[in-house]
Amino acid sequence: MAKQVAVVTGANKGIGLAIVQGLCKAGYAGDIILTARNEKLGQETLQKLKSEGFNKVLFHRLDICDQTSAEGLRKFLDKNYGGLDVLINNAGIAFKADATEPFGEQAEVTMRTNFWGTLWASKALLPLLRPNARVVNISSFVSKRALDKCSPELQAKFRSADISEEELCGLMGEFVVAAQNGNHEAKGWPNTAYGATKVGVTVLSRIQARVLAQTRAADGILLNACCPGWVRTDMAGPKAPKSPEEGAETPVYLAMLPPGATAPHGQLVWDKTVQEW
Repeated sequence: MAKQVAVVTGANKGIGLAIVQGLCKAGYAGDIILTARNEKLGQETLQKLKSEGFNKVLFHRLDICDQTSAEGLRKFLDKNYGGLDVLINNAGIAFKADATEPFGEQAEVTMRTNFWGTLWASKALLPLLRPNARVVNISSFVSKRALDKCSPELQAKFRSADISEEELCGLMGEFVVAAQNGNHEAKGWPNTAYGATKVGVTVLSRIQARVLAQTRAADGILLNACCPGWVRTDMAGPKAPKSPEEGAETPVYLAMLPPGATAPHGQLVWDKTVQEW
């Protein structure tokens, strides 16, 4: 039987690193691939984990904004494991509240990483999923808050049970253009680049889960979006109430759902509880 393998993107620090440690502590049976776009920082984190006794962890470089990089990871997994058992799409960015970059630039850069990067990594790696695989896309409670601030027309589109990936991609592109033109709020969008990108991640997760249910229903694969909560990281700041370890609890719970589990699937989950979208 092929060795099991889990991949965690953006895992050299913060929630991603805590998820890697959480999988180890939860007794994940296979190898855990810690990925980061910076080779040096990734290797340094790996050595720190090894010194702490986390010996199941390996490092592989992955820049989710580079489709060639994602393809390289796909080839590595295919060659060395013949498949993939757990994928946690954690890599993401957010501008600080006091960022001086124009909103249109913030929207483009944040969308490229949080939505397009997650989509590209998924397109490369989802075809490798083995039966009973688990996929967790890290979204945010901000996605729900941002959805509630969208126009009724946009809310209806984002809540639609049959929205397509193509339609979603078109909407994400429309947000960036509107943000660059300075009329995003007039067009029914929220005034948060991060929130809009995480709406995209949540809806993408719902689409991916639906497609898996249609094409691989017998394989028992579960895919969900989740919110780690407001976590003390470089991105969220020191005032957040949750530690990285606490933020990792729901992603690790979803990644470790036992074989035979049928739910949750295609849901937004936080504090291990399914949320209404």
